[in-house]
Amino acid sequence: MLAHLPSSAPDLVVDGRPDTTPDVIDGVAYARLYGEPLFRMPTDLYIPPDALEVFLEAFEGPLDLLLYLIRKQNFNILDIPMAQVTKQYLQYVDQIRLHNLELAAEYLLMAAMLIEIKSRMLLPVRKADTGEEASDPRAELVRRLLEYEQMKLASQQIDALPQLGRDYVRTQIYIEQNTVTRWPEVEVVDLQAAWADLLKRAKLTAHHMISREELSVREHMTAILRRLQSSKFVEFADLFDPTRGVPVVVVNFVALLELAKETLIEITQAEPFAPIYVRLAYAPS
Repeated sequence: MLAHLPSSAPDLVVDGRPDTTPDVIDGVAYARLYGEPLFRMPTDLYIPPDALEVFLEAFEGPLDLLLYLIRKQNFNILDIPMAQVTKQYLQYVDQIRLHNLELAAEYLLMAAMLIEIKSRMLLPVRKADTGEEASDPRAELVRRLLEYEQMKLASQQIDALPQLGRDYVRTQIYIEQNTVTRWPEVEVVDLQAAWADLLKRAKLTAHHMISREELSVREHMTAILRRLQSSKFVEFADLFDPTRGVPVVVVNFVALLELAKETLIEITQAEPFAPIYVRLAYAPS
């Protein structure tokens, strides 16, 4: 509930002039003080000097500040304008000395180095005793800045990687385990399939006994010649006995080819698709 002051209440006097601030501004108080609505701004309000202080940039050290000043103004890090950079650096150090003297001590050491480099660059360049040109006073500072920049970029890339607790949360699931053993149910079809698999594997691992039979081509050649001596012509198929097995038939055929090669027999055929006949190529004595 907003309290309305009576219209007959006397006006307050501020700095010798009557206070024209209305008792209620659009029906809303400025604030509440100890639960009571406040319709007028207090005249004795004290605001500390650093209450509204805003830090626009935060640096992790002197090298970070120096690198920021160089990169912000697009200076060549290999050819640093020491006068401008040193001036801007000292202005920043003067600001932090007003608030944090312990923090400023670290920055003052870098400031002394910058001033030393700046003074050395103002001196005439002298050649070394070896006749070589003197090194650039900024060389060591440039090396440290480049190394720091590489480490800073590497840390930013590492920080961009997903991190546990910041970017994602590890999921944990608790499963209650039952100590009662539950055996699977086996059907008749499962037993039949298992038995068929065992038979299949048993056939794959069966041992085969191979017997060796010695067959002589010369003996079969002699047998063929004896057979042809008693007959003038013998049909090709009659020279083979399939009942004796494939090895004997093969050796007998090889013997027949050897005899033809040695021109001991002649193999003739009256016309295409006619029966093939074999006879001796010489007259038997």
